[in-house]
Amino acid sequence: MTGAVVIAAITADPLDVAAHLDAVAHESAGAETSFVGRVRDHDPDAAGAVRALEYTAHPDAEATLRAIAERAAAAHDARIAVSHRIGRLEVGDAAVVIAVSTGHRAEAFAACRDVIEDIKRELAVWKRQIEADGTTAWKGLGG
Repeated sequence: MTGAVVIAAITADPLDVAAHLDAVAHESAGAETSFVGRVRDHDPDAAGAVRALEYTAHPDAEATLRAIAERAAAAHDARIAVSHRIGRLEVGDAAVVIAVSTGHRAEAFAACRDVIEDIKRELAVWKRQIEADGTTAWKGLGG
């Protein structure tokens, strides 16, 4: 199996977990894993319930996302499909989807973890949190 990035997208469209898993399917893959980050109804910094998140991305974010995925694909000989959604997302919507296939499970888990941790550290995507009472707060500014 040779590592490859088959999807690396920043998109306003809803994310399809099955399409990401299908994209990494490979006859040499003995393991597939995935991660789905969803909008939740609470946040430790929120005074009340969270109703939605509005994601905004830097124009270079997609290139950064591809570079993150390429590093993990090379390090773990993995096929990777990853997308981050932008725009307004409601509670329950998928904000990030990562699918990984490798020859063995340890590499699949490691590659998936590397991708999400690097996204959190490096990807220029910011979110505006909207609470039930209309209060808003920007998150992810300044690391």
